[in-house]
Amino acid sequence: MPNVVLAGSERSASAGAHATGASDPNERFEISVIVRRANGGMLHSRVTALAAGDRTARPMTRSEFAQQHGAAAVDLAAVRAFALAAGLSVVAEHAARRTVRLAGSVAQFEAAFTVSLQRFAHAGGSYRGRTGTIQIPAELQDIVEAVLGLDDRPQAQPHFRLRKPRAPGSDAADASFTPPQVAALYGYPAGTGAGECVGLVELGGGFRPADLQTYFAGLGVGPVSVAAVPVDGAANAPTGSADGPDGEVMLDIEVVGAIAPAARVVAYFAPNTDAGFLDAVTTAIHDTTNAPSVISISWGGAESTWTTQALTAMSAAFEAAAAMGITVCVASGDNGSSDGVSGGGKHVDFPASSPFALACGGTSLKAASQAIASETVWNDGSAGGASGGGISSFFATPAWQAHLSAQSSTGAAVPLKMRGVPDVAGDADPETGYDVRIDGSDTVIGGTSAVAPLWAALIARINQINGKPAGFVNPALYANPKGLRDITQGNNGAFEATVGWDACTGLGTPDGAKLAPLV
Repeated sequence: MPNVVLAGSERSASAGAHATGASDPNERFEISVIVRRANGGMLHSRVTALAAGDRTARPMTRSEFAQQHGAAAVDLAAVRAFALAAGLSVVAEHAARRTVRLAGSVAQFEAAFTVSLQRFAHAGGSYRGRTGTIQIPAELQDIVEAVLGLDDRPQAQPHFRLRKPRAPGSDAADASFTPPQVAALYGYPAGTGAGECVGLVELGGGFRPADLQTYFAGLGVGPVSVAAVPVDGAANAPTGSADGPDGEVMLDIEVVGAIAPAARVVAYFAPNTDAGFLDAVTTAIHDTTNAPSVISISWGGAESTWTTQALTAMSAAFEAAAAMGITVCVASGDNGSSDGVSGGGKHVDFPASSPFALACGGTSLKAASQAIASETVWNDGSAGGASGGGISSFFATPAWQAHLSAQSSTGAAVPLKMRGVPDVAGDADPETGYDVRIDGSDTVIGGTSAVAPLWAALIARINQINGKPAGFVNPALYANPKGLRDITQGNNGAFEATVGWDACTGLGTPDGAKLAPLV
């Protein structure tokens, strides 16, 4: 049978990148093949029932999910047979994750998927890449949903920002906070996260246990249990640079650990590629050993930089998390309504834009006498940092956002015909940022990267208090906005804050004690 184009596999070169020649045909690497889900319609119905608050519906266990909605054995066998015929090796397969890992050479992958793998140069370095589509055998057309990893370009960026050094003699007030201080300002309910596990997705860098011990001891919390899980050959590998990926990793761990010190924190380290990102997410979701009830993701990229197959596969993974009662908190980005895309225009960040993610935007928080004095949309103006938010160009409007509008900076109300981002917010301004310790140095960090773990730690406390997982919280939050503090001042470029939901800070920042009984 002839080969056919894999739907959604179309890819272009990265902005500013240019081909420099063919890849070494003998270079060996691994890819991930994503296979269709069994009983997909039944899963959609279950998630819809959970979202609607159906009391007869309950989250599935990981074992139940694997049995009912994992990849069928016959589909996995079909991929193995294809790999064997193409001279590729099956490195691993995981039915619940619907993933088959294949290894081979550039030449073998080019022949197997009818692609040309070239070297591309760009401002940040180089990558092995492809343009155009992927082809697969016709008999796999209804079985294979995505082929990821042929292209190893960096897929995502961390969403954190170091506070700029203060000028000598500056009279600017030191407005930074420790994570517990932020939690107190937001009225977090008492709790330690005992019995919960928070998963962190990390695409580079690492942590140093000695730094964590020093940091948590200084706050008088802990000891905090922190573990690393390697994915696709990556590992906990500190770079020694606070403004590199170490800043992201340490920020995530320290925010969660300081607010929910009795929760187990597990960091899933994967390569920064489309395959690595998805594999880290699905490994965390289907991890039966650590079993995280909350997952925090502070990495992402504009929707326009993703292939359709990757957007669909990642969002499907989040839907699986929703079915199993796992909350997924995702940073909405630090580049305002443009999401850093050159040429202007309005863009939103993914995976925050998935309708199954709790998208976390940013504010600038000021306090006095241990209470919130003011809170506005985070927007540094000329400095460039601002809360990511806007309207998706890919995902349909979810039911719980029906009839909402985004307030344009021109004053016009823009009805949500697609998914609106973010859902919620929290302190993200580096000038009112978080006191953290990175690679042996104390510093202050902001960005929506801090907001995703801030919300993850809150959910961990709520799960402990309620004795059950909050799970897919978005519908409950939109139905009960009284559990949040509405932010009505500021803008992120193209969009303005307003009463109710907006495309800068979503429904607002948490009022933790009020929120706990509502989700």
